[in-house]
This record gives sequence, C-alpha cells and structure tokens, in this order.
Amino acid sequence: MAKTKTTPYDTVDYLKTEEDRALYFEACLDEAGDDPAFIAKALGDIARARGMTQLARDTGLAREGLYKALSGQGNPEFATILKVINALGLRLHAGVSIA
Repeated sequence: MAKTKTTPYDTVDYLKTEEDRALYFEACLDEAGDDPAFIAKALGDIARARGMTQLARDTGLAREGLYKALSGQGNPEFATILKVINALGLRLHAGVSIA
C-alpha cells in the first residue's frame, strides 16, 4: 500500500496578493471577538506572507520582536499593532453590531 504524503497547513501559503491579505484580515477581525491574540496571530500570518524582514524595516521594530509579538503568544502594545497594520497597508474598520 502506498503511503500518503501530507504537509502541514500554513495560512501563509494562501495569502499571495494584497487583496487576499486584506480579506483575510477582515475575516479575522469579524471572527476574533474579544481575543487580541487572534488578531496578533492573523497579523503575524500576513507579515510572514509579505516578508517579516521588510516589515521590520518599515516599522522600525526588530524582526525577532515582531515574530514574538505577532505569534499569538505575545502581548504586543497597541502602538505596535497600529504600526504593523499601517506598514502592511491595512486598515481597521469600525461598524455597528446589530443583534
């Protein structure tokens, strides 16, 4: 019997265009609820897809610090999140939740 070869799933493999990344971020904002680590992890996925070294240059933050802050395990300051969002060319959106 032939063995099935599998590879680990990585969201980054599917974030190829700016539009893909923006739509992914929008979906994550909708799904995150009150979980800031979820948003940080989503930004980390987008940053890895775009290039963490370039993001470090664009934000003036250390690449290693960005990896930690955007891992979903870190606890980044809101100022860091805003720098990352701006450097990635993304925008936060506000809306009214209708229950």
